Amino acid sequence: MKRVLIACASALALTGAAAAADLSRRPPPPVKAPPPALPTTYNWTGFYFGVNGGGAFGTSKWDSTEEFDLSGWLVGGTIGYNVQSGPWVFGVEGDVDWTNIKGDTTLGCAPGCETKNSWLATARGRLGVAFDRVLPYATGGLAIGDIKARTPGLAGADETNTGWTAGGGLEVALSRGWTAKAEYLYVDLGKLDCGAACGAAVTDNVSFKTHLVRGGLNFRF
Repeated sequence: MKRVLIACASALALTGAAAAADLSRRPPPPVKAPPPALPTTYNWTGFYFGVNGGGAFGTSKWDSTEEFDLSGWLVGGTIGYNVQSGPWVFGVEGDVDWTNIKGDTTLGCAPGCETKNSWLATARGRLGVAFDRVLPYATGGLAIGDIKARTPGLAGADETNTGWTAGGGLEVALSRGWTAKAEYLYVDLGKLDCGAACGAAVTDNVSFKTHLVRGGLNFRF
């Protein structure tokens, strides 16, 4: 009987010790998830090509007329290259657009004088400041296009002129390769001398100036 009591006492002691050990044991600390990776800053360096389109409004003046309004639309293609250094983005860009920018007047030109532009190309430098995926920029350079001058019943004239352009825009990266932009350009193609082909005795200078407002979609590679 004594041995039984001793055995029971020992068992109770062991059970209590085990329970005390279980109570004093702390659960392991939770495993912390790794911190989320910081987003990579967008890099604007690289070649790109795309499409653009929009509207135009401007003015023309013949020697024999007052200044009159021009308006129309344009659509075409774009190609360019950017280099980014810190926040600064340096680039070159060229585009060729099919246009339908025109206007006419009868003031000082009884039969009617019409000025028209059917294509326009630019070759420009760009300078922007990148805010990650947002790039505001200034741009300017060479503009080339045709000036058509017409008077009913006469041959008229059609000549390719070289001028200048300047403006600015805002480009936004939509994904790794795709960007979208909104842009304004002022274009001055100088003057065309229509002369006798437009009914003038000697000269008849025809000017062409326009404002372009357009959007574009580019793919960078």
